[in-house]
Amino acid sequence: MAAGACCSRGSGSSRGGRSSPSSARSCAGSLRPVRARLTVVAVAAFVVVPSAFGGPPPVAAREYVVENASTGEVLAAKAPAPSVGESSVNLVPGERLTVRDLVEASLIQSANDAADALAYDVGRGDEAAFVELMNARARTLGLRDTHFARPDGLDAFGHYSSARDLTLLARVLMHRAAVRAIVRERTETIAGGRVLHTWNDLLGTFPGLIGVKTGHTLGAGWCQVGAVRARGFTLYATVLGSPTRAQRNHDLAALLGWGLSRYRTLAVVQPRRIYARAELAYGRRPVGLVARRPLVRAVRVDRPLTERVVARTAVRLPVHAGQPLGVVKVFEGRKLIGARTLVAARSVARPGVTGRVGWYAGRTVHHFLGFFT
Repeated sequence: MAAGACCSRGSGSSRGGRSSPSSARSCAGSLRPVRARLTVVAVAAFVVVPSAFGGPPPVAAREYVVENASTGEVLAAKAPAPSVGESSVNLVPGERLTVRDLVEASLIQSANDAADALAYDVGRGDEAAFVELMNARARTLGLRDTHFARPDGLDAFGHYSSARDLTLLARVLMHRAAVRAIVRERTETIAGGRVLHTWNDLLGTFPGLIGVKTGHTLGAGWCQVGAVRARGFTLYATVLGSPTRAQRNHDLAALLGWGLSRYRTLAVVQPRRIYARAELAYGRRPVGLVARRPLVRAVRVDRPLTERVVARTAVRLPVHAGQPLGVVKVFEGRKLIGARTLVAARSVARPGVTGRVGWYAGRTVHHFLGFFT
């Protein structure tokens, strides 16, 4: 920050994500067309909506988690339980299917025989070797509460996972375009005329749902990882240990709906708003500073945002529309969620010789008359 006068604007707050700007006070004194000064000209705080905040809805699952995939933030969680299981596409010994068909059978219909066939192929006939690969990968991904004992997810001693780990695993897999395409399908036809049907009952019924995976065994109960794409972020929720399929659907929908309600997508920086004003020489009207383009972010409804503006308080003429003169930054607590350059809203020409002489003459007369008042 350059040495010089400081200008400030008081903090304001508003609802709906709009701050209440108050005009910046110039400390520049009598301006001369020689120096430009840079300083913090505004700090304002605002909240997205009133701070009324409810906890997650009651659910019957033994374990669940709700997580924002864009930030990694866990909104709610409840502790441990086992993992997945129980379905098939009735593969016949000696039958040949493509890897794509087997993956679709595994992901859409939770076909355990398809998962076993993939494990047999990748493990070169040794499923135990494939399980070792699974556990090694789990360690690499940081799945702290996961250990695999078999490739299909059926109940077995030493085979377990957690809502947190399954959510992380789903997020990793959803980076693959093929997986994203498969888990959105409600039905699919593969080799042998087999028609696959998803166990994901929320597909096509819960707005924005894009996958990902269901599961069920006697030990694990009814389980599902679900992902919803909203404007500006993706939300994941996982439930494990629901007593029935219907309860699983109800609980997952309730958690996803609650998680979505914690966010609003807003233009936290608005392009036509004047964030500061820079004084000009020769009696010219101050020039407003505006953002080049909007800044749209999904923000938590229960957390206030802070807006900080650093900009020039005085600039030399001429000034050109679009000339960078500052920056506005928006914070959620100490976390920077975005920034935009502030530019001059209009052009202002430097006066010619006659105009400058006239301005100096006017100032001289003004000061002279001041001696008699």
